[in-house]
Amino acid sequence: MASISHLNQFPCKTLTVIQSKTQLTSKPATFAPNSVKVGPKRIGKSWIRSGEFVRERPSFRVRAVNDDELSPEKEEDPSGASVAVAEAEEEAKLAEPSEIDKLKKALVDSFYGTDRGLRATSETRAEIVELITQLEAKNPTPAPTEALALLNGKWILAYTSFAGLFPLLSRGTLPLVKVEEISQTIDSENFTVQNSVQFAGPLATTSISTNAKFEVRSPKRVQIKFDEGIIGTPQLTDSIVIPENVEFLGQKIDLTPFKGLITSVQETASSVAKTISSQPPVKFSISNRNAESWLLTTYLDEELRISRGDAGSVFVLIKEGSSLLTP
Repeated sequence: MASISHLNQFPCKTLTVIQSKTQLTSKPATFAPNSVKVGPKRIGKSWIRSGEFVRERPSFRVRAVNDDELSPEKEEDPSGASVAVAEAEEEAKLAEPSEIDKLKKALVDSFYGTDRGLRATSETRAEIVELITQLEAKNPTPAPTEALALLNGKWILAYTSFAGLFPLLSRGTLPLVKVEEISQTIDSENFTVQNSVQFAGPLATTSISTNAKFEVRSPKRVQIKFDEGIIGTPQLTDSIVIPENVEFLGQKIDLTPFKGLITSVQETASSVAKTISSQPPVKFSISNRNAESWLLTTYLDEELRISRGDAGSVFVLIKEGSSLLTP
C-alpha cells in the first residue's frame, strides 16, 4: 500500500473524450470531386484510424504470363474444315493454266484451217509470229542440245512457214492423194533424225522418209546431213472412198458419171496394191552437196518444239501423244 500512495503524489491531467451515441464531436471532413476515398487502413490484421479518416492504398499482385494468354483464344476446328479449304485453294491454284500453257493453247488454236501454214492468211501469220515470239522469250530450255532427252521421240509438224513444203502440201499435182502427216523422229543416243511424209490415197497409204545424222554445234543449233531416202511400201486401206469431185489446176471435176468405171478400177487397183504391199521399201542414197542443213531450236518443253531453219523459216512441232494434238 505504501507504493501506491507514493505514486498518487505525482500530479496528472485527465484526458476527457466526449462521444455521442451517433457521431464524434469533430466536424465532418469535406472532399473535393474525384478525390481518393478514405477509410480504415489495414496493417496486418488490425485496423486503426489516423485522426478521423485515412486513405486506402491500392494493392498490386504481379504474375508472369506467356504469349498464349495474351493472344486471343483460338477456336479449335474438330472437323478440319479450315484445312480442307486451304488445300482446295492450293489445288485450284495448281490447276490454273500457267501463262506458257495459255500461250501454247492460243498458238495451236491459231493453226486451225491453215493446213500446216499452206492456207494461212497474212493476218494469221502475223498473229502466229507474235505468239511464237512470246513463247521463245519464255523458253524453259535455254540450251536444247544439252537436254537431248526432251528432243527424243516423234514430233508432228503443226505449222511451218517454209515455202519448200507448200508444193508437197498442195493437192494440185496429185488430186486424189493428200498429205496425212509430216513428222520428225529424233534419236539422241545415236544422233539420227528421220523426216517422214505420209500420203493417203483412195486405195492405199504410203510414206517417203529421209534419214540423217546430226551434230551439235551450239547450245541451240545442230547440223544435219542427209544420207538416205526411203519410199515406204504402200499399205492397203481398210475402206476405199471415192470423192464426188476433185480440184485439178483450179477446176472442179465431177466424178459422178464415172462411178461404174471407178468401181472396176478399184477392184483392179486393190489386187495390185496387195501385191505391192508384200514388197520391201525402196531405199536410195543422198550424196549431193545440198543434202545438209542446220536447225536452231528456240523453244522446247515436253510437248512443244519451235525450230528455225534456213532463210528464217519456222517449224512448230508437237510431241506425239500430246493433248495439244487433240482438236
